[in-house]
Parts: sequence; structure tokens; C-alpha cells
Amino acid sequence: MVRLTADLIWKSPHFFNAIKERELDLRGNKIAVIENLGATEDQFDTIDLSDNEIVKLENFPYLNRLGTLLVNNNRITRINPNLGEFLPKLHTLVLTNNRLTNLAEIDPLASLPKLQYLSLLDNTVTKQPDYRLYVIHKLKHLRLLDFKKVKQQERVAAAQKFHSKEAEEEAKKVPVKTFTPGQPDAQDTTNEVQAPKVVAPTPEQITAIKAAIANTHTLEEAARLEKALSTGQVPAEFAMPKPDANMAEASEEAEKMDTDGQNQESEADGQKQDDESTPIQERLSTIGGKLAQLCSAVHAENELTPEMGKKRR
Repeated sequence: MVRLTADLIWKSPHFFNAIKERELDLRGNKIAVIENLGATEDQFDTIDLSDNEIVKLENFPYLNRLGTLLVNNNRITRINPNLGEFLPKLHTLVLTNNRLTNLAEIDPLASLPKLQYLSLLDNTVTKQPDYRLYVIHKLKHLRLLDFKKVKQQERVAAAQKFHSKEAEEEAKKVPVKTFTPGQPDAQDTTNEVQAPKVVAPTPEQITAIKAAIANTHTLEEAARLEKALSTGQVPAEFAMPKPDANMAEASEEAEKMDTDGQNQESEADGQKQDDESTPIQERLSTIGGKLAQLCSAVHAENELTPEMGKKRR
């Protein structure tokens, strides 16, 4: 954190900008509090306080000359209700990317009698219902809001929408999102519920997959089996193996493939080739290796369960 001292103000760059206005550049100094701006002696048309850590837009001295204030990329959550008393000729205010969240927090801007150009982009408040109409209603002289021209139709709509104090208060009643320590966020909980649950295949499902490998003849079928083994989500047709006269023969053939797959697994995993150019036998060997890993995991789990039971007893 850096204090905005008179010394910092005197040492900061100041120049005539592109529109021939005298500008003071105070951006990127990690300033947290606005103070000591009286040291400028009201000699600047534009002050740039962008890319700092300012939380409150307040504590300005009387600056009759200041017309443009740039405070984008800060942390502003509060604006001084009497800001207009100290900046009577401010016509351009850039508040892009700050932390204004509800309509009530921008009410103090109505105290700026000359404000014509305003940007509130990348503030949460811009997502509020009727945000644009509300701002146009509160700031009667506004010509440009969020870099879009304010049209006469919008002024009429704003006047009709907020014709009474009750309508204004109703617009400000927005539920505030709160966070309770130790409790999961609602969005996180939703994501957890919607996330697919990954379950390791059962021995019966593994037998069915082995049979499917033995009967696979196309790369598309091989790719589908490989995806099922990688994600742990077994396709529905492998939930329970159907009785088949050729099942025993297919299982024996798949067992042989397991051994080949284990030997070729490291080499196959290190190579990433397109499905169309990979030979079917090499692809099936890769699948066999992954299946062997799953078989080992299931076997280890079955051995671990009795041991845990003994410890409990």
C-alpha cells in the first residue's frame, strides 16, 4: 500500500493529453486512500487514478477545474454523497471494473451537476434489472452511459418506470448474496449435484467389457470402449453381461489380450495418434492395458475389505 502524499503528486508525470487538457498521471501506484490532492493546487483538467486499490471515492478538496476523473480498475464500493460539492465541473467519470453492486451505491453520482459521460462497465450493479433506466433517471444530464449514447426514448422510459419514490425503492430491493463460513456455496453445491459420479466397474462389468473387446472390429467401437475405461463410466449395455454361448471363449481371448496390454501400455500411452491412422490391434491392446489396471484395482479393493473388517473387530 502506498500513501498519496504531496511528494508523490509532485513527482508523478503531468502533461497535456491528446485533447490538450492538462493531466496528472497517478495510475498504478497501489494507492488505497484518496488524500492530499490539495497539493495539485487545482492545476489539472484530468486526474488519472486508474489501476490502484482505492475503496472509497471521497476526500477530495475543492477542485473547480477538474473535468475528467479516471478511477477504473480499483476496488471502489462507496461514493461520497456530497461529491458534487467538491467537483462542481466534473463531466466525465470512468468507474469501469470496480465493486459497486447495487443501485443505491450509485445514487451519490446525482450530486454531480455537470456529469455527462459515465462508465460503470464490469461492476456487478450493471447486472441489476433496469440498471440503465435507473441511472438515466437519476442523472438527468447524462449523454453517454457505458460508451452508449443515451436516447430520448430511454429518457421517456426511465421517467415512466421510476415516476415515484416507491418505484425507486422497489428497484433497490435486491437480495444480497451472503457467505456463511463453513457452509458450501450454493453454486458449488449445484455443481456437485450435477457432476457425474465416477464408479469403478464391477467384476461382472469387466467380464462384459472383455467380451466386447474380443468382438470389436472398428476403430469407433474401440474408441468408445477406451473412453468408458478412462472415465470410469461404463456404458449401459455393460451393466450386467447377458448369457452367451461364446462368452467363455471371448473371455479367454480377452485374458490373453490383458497380458499383451500390460506390456505395451507405457508405449501406447506415450503416443498420441489420430483414430484413423491407428491400427485396430494396437488400439485394442491399449484398451486391454487399461482394463488390466482396473482389474488390479478391483482385486486390491477386495483384499483390503477383509483386512479392514479384522481391524474393526
